[in-house]
Amino acid sequence: MSQLARVEQDQAPAVVGESATIMQVVLRAASDPQCDIEKMERLMAMHERMQAKTAETEFNAALSRVQGEMGRIAADATNNQTRSQYVTYGKLDSVLRPKYTNEGLSLSFSTEQAPEGMVGMVCFVSHVGGHTREYRAHIPSDGKGAKGGDVMTKTHAFGSGTSYGMRYLLKMIFNVAIGEEDDDGNGASGDEFRNAILCDLTSKVAAATDKAVLQEAWQHGLKVLHVAKDAVGAEELRAAVNKRKAELESAP
Repeated sequence: MSQLARVEQDQAPAVVGESATIMQVVLRAASDPQCDIEKMERLMAMHERMQAKTAETEFNAALSRVQGEMGRIAADATNNQTRSQYVTYGKLDSVLRPKYTNEGLSLSFSTEQAPEGMVGMVCFVSHVGGHTREYRAHIPSDGKGAKGGDVMTKTHAFGSGTSYGMRYLLKMIFNVAIGEEDDDGNGASGDEFRNAILCDLTSKVAAATDKAVLQEAWQHGLKVLHVAKDAVGAEELRAAVNKRKAELESAP
């Protein structure tokens, strides 16, 4: 029986209980000319799994401590069109960054492929212990503006979508509550974001200068709301389109 086999048999409980012990066994076995490579590889794989589990446990503990230190964050901006208050990314960052970096957590953002009319946002949350968790969100994004109206370019649409995505992923990751007290859902993050998107779409409809522009705004808005599965929003947009159509037809 090789040294590795003897150690694996004699010290099995310690190997299972201590990742460091597994590494010691592997190092000792590596110096044995008769080492069983297959068994050593199994021990290395076990060692890696235990390290990954430890890293994940440390990550969860750090995230829990961050949330335990966090209270509600007061809104610092107002959407005049929807008459709702919201918290900006700058405010979120200034409150959250000192807390999560103190626990060894770091964030980085990227994008990924998403359905047409959406921007795919990804946030990588990493811990110094070695564990990284990915959070994803597909955010409605306007890909084109109405003809003749300086509403939103493709570049502006991408920037707006990524900005929304970064802000809402931050709130999701750390389970952030906004406001001083419950407002019966009027300022909820999902409603706020949905209302902002719908307001943008209806603004394009109201700005339509002729029926061709109106039709373009309607088709684009319907596509965005279909991707978002917002049937109620689609009906609101339809009402806005019918209203603008009547206005255009009655115009001299």
